[in-house]
Amino acid sequence: MHADLQLLRLLQLSSSSLPVGGYTYSQGLEWAVEAGWLRGAEGFAAWQRAQIEETLVHLDWPLLARLYRASEAGDAEAFRRWSRLLLASRETRELRLEERQRGQAFARLLGGWQLGQHPDWQDSIALTQLGGMAWLAVHWQIPLRSLALGYAWSWLEGAVMAGVKLVPFGQQAAQSLLAELSVELPAALERALAVEDDDIGAGLPLQAIASACHETQYSRLFRS
Repeated sequence: MHADLQLLRLLQLSSSSLPVGGYTYSQGLEWAVEAGWLRGAEGFAAWQRAQIEETLVHLDWPLLARLYRASEAGDAEAFRRWSRLLLASRETRELRLEERQRGQAFARLLGGWQLGQHPDWQDSIALTQLGGMAWLAVHWQIPLRSLALGYAWSWLEGAVMAGVKLVPFGQQAAQSLLAELSVELPAALERALAVEDDDIGAGLPLQAIASACHETQYSRLFRS
């Protein structure tokens, strides 16, 4: 695939509107703000740094890499195994539901394009968003590093836009946060790609508690 078209496909994969609008989820942030666990742009930045180190470096990126390599190798069994591990690693009902909703949306999208329809792959793709992204990136010949950084950018942008509404802070602060936090992503990706199979796993108790509480939060803006 031509490099220009690869870039356009990467931008499409990285869009926060693909496949179902990542900007509609707060991943526990809405409760954390209401509970006073974080305040202002500095508190938000600290919350996101913890997620970069724990969730991206030790869970999402290592599993994205394994899903990508399984897609490259045509190894449907490995793809299924890593997809199930990712879903099982989401610590609350809300986070698992979000992952499955995005995965199912990806499966419908690929179905509309008549891609990924073989039974060995179809059910696994529907389990997680990362599985669909990895499979489609291989199909579109998008390099793994580009895919991983694109995914992280989409996640970070969605979180910052949620912060604008919830913390709150203004658009100038939002752009400054995106610039500040994205600088840390390339080095974080290097650490993630070095994570061994037995070391995959994240632990963010406050985020898990916030997500669980958000499921029954009385008044909320974001999906559960």
